Amino acid sequence: MNKARLIEELQKQVDGLNKKQAEKTIACLTDMITNELKHDREVTIAGFGTFTSFLRYARGGVNPRNPKERITIPAVRVAKFRTGKKLKDALKS
Repeated sequence: MNKARLIEELQKQVDGLNKKQAEKTIACLTDMITNELKHDREVTIAGFGTFTSFLRYARGGVNPRNPKERITIPAVRVAKFRTGKKLKDALKS
């Protein structure tokens, strides 16, 4: 499912919600989650899961274009998602 289909499904399931409102709702939700992760805070949606961010440390690697050359891969902040119990149980059945 892509973003357009998600907006379409949200519009169908919520009475009185037009396409523009559904699109704004999805955009607002993703912006809020992104902003919280940028500030190193976690976002928990009970039963669904938890979004967290963590710092992946700098490490050494190999240049794929020249395998003999060693490179340093810089540290970067990445997002992580842990599933909640309801989602785990729904996927198991």
